[in-house]
Amino acid sequence: MRVLVVGSGAREHALCWAISASPLCEALYCAPGNPGIAAYATCAKVGVTDLSGLLQLCRDERIDFVVIGPEAPLVAGLVDHLEAQGVKCFGPTQAAAALEGSKGFTKDLCARMNIPTGSYLRVTDAEAAKAEIRRRGAPIVVKADGLAAGKGVVVAMTLGEALDAVDMLMLEKRFGDAGAELVIEEYLAGEEVSFFAITDGTHALALASAQDHKSVGEGDTGPNTGGMGAYSPAPALTLDLEARVMAEIIRPALTGMAQAGTPFTGVLFAGLMLTATGPQLIEFNARFGDPECEVLLRRLKSDLLTVLVAARDGVLDRVSLRWDDRAALGVVLAAEGYPGDPVKGTEIKGLEAAAENSPEIEIFHAGTAQRDGKLIADGGRVLVVTALGETVKAAQVAAYSAVDQIDWPGGFCRRDIGWRAVGR
Repeated sequence: MRVLVVGSGAREHALCWAISASPLCEALYCAPGNPGIAAYATCAKVGVTDLSGLLQLCRDERIDFVVIGPEAPLVAGLVDHLEAQGVKCFGPTQAAAALEGSKGFTKDLCARMNIPTGSYLRVTDAEAAKAEIRRRGAPIVVKADGLAAGKGVVVAMTLGEALDAVDMLMLEKRFGDAGAELVIEEYLAGEEVSFFAITDGTHALALASAQDHKSVGEGDTGPNTGGMGAYSPAPALTLDLEARVMAEIIRPALTGMAQAGTPFTGVLFAGLMLTATGPQLIEFNARFGDPECEVLLRRLKSDLLTVLVAARDGVLDRVSLRWDDRAALGVVLAAEGYPGDPVKGTEIKGLEAAAENSPEIEIFHAGTAQRDGKLIADGGRVLVVTALGETVKAAQVAAYSAVDQIDWPGGFCRRDIGWRAVGR
């Protein structure tokens, strides 16, 4: 097969790394890609939401199968656009991608299908939002309804923080139209984990669990980011809890989407809170998580491309998955200033030395560029250093050993990725 991966981050680097190993993959392209991805795929400078440009690329390179990494092109309808022209895609249609494109849409689905989640109210007026916040009290969660790169959620521990969040999202329009509608939501107490299932619209195949670290600071302090690191598996999500998630959250969601005439095909990513009464849904995403994808694929022994094709073709019930028993852990290196305004253009050295010491290390590029023969930072999250280990602690030690060999004064990372599992 001639395969195109759409995206430019570490998630897409990991996807290309895995797909390139498939005996089914004859040629691999990535749009727009990055310097790390270029080692595995031919990069084409086409933007992820340039639907006509991506279709032309598929025609020019005779692409058989497209794997879409980020949420923006899914919500923009890339799958519909390409499939209408006979190009097979892995990912949900535009209507099904509303599970991520609209927080309110997902909450309404939960209400309809009795999926356990926090109580909520959808509002389109700042004063109505503030009235609901005052009525409920703190702690409380304020969410932009639309896409905000994982940063449009404020978990407010005080009324003041919640009211400020309404101003930031609705009045200051920090994330543009994403904040035109807000979801005011019950605060759920517990431990947060990520759960992934690949689905063909009818059947769901559970992937391994993972745990992300959203806060920028150690000990889960500071503002939310797109994710500062992850590990898999997550010990907090036991086999019994995983079975409950499939029965109470994943399958009802698929049933509800099919009943609505918008069956969901792709990766259904459930952000979960493990509460005293059991798993509750925080939100759905319509694609692989980032940085969770990087650690999941380090542990996947099955041929990823075969699984993705089976999902698209509606025969996922004929597929099973094999996993490495070891733990995988990934540390995000971010540019100074992230998650605010990251400093771009600083040079990064030492990646080869960091990776070559151990076959258990893989470094995925998230926001890098080549300039005058130098590798430079070109985004907020810039690199994801992953390692395998017999335990989460062993993977943690290996990952940070590699991190310490990277020469990048302009970057920083959390030093406690995996702390919950290590503490157990």
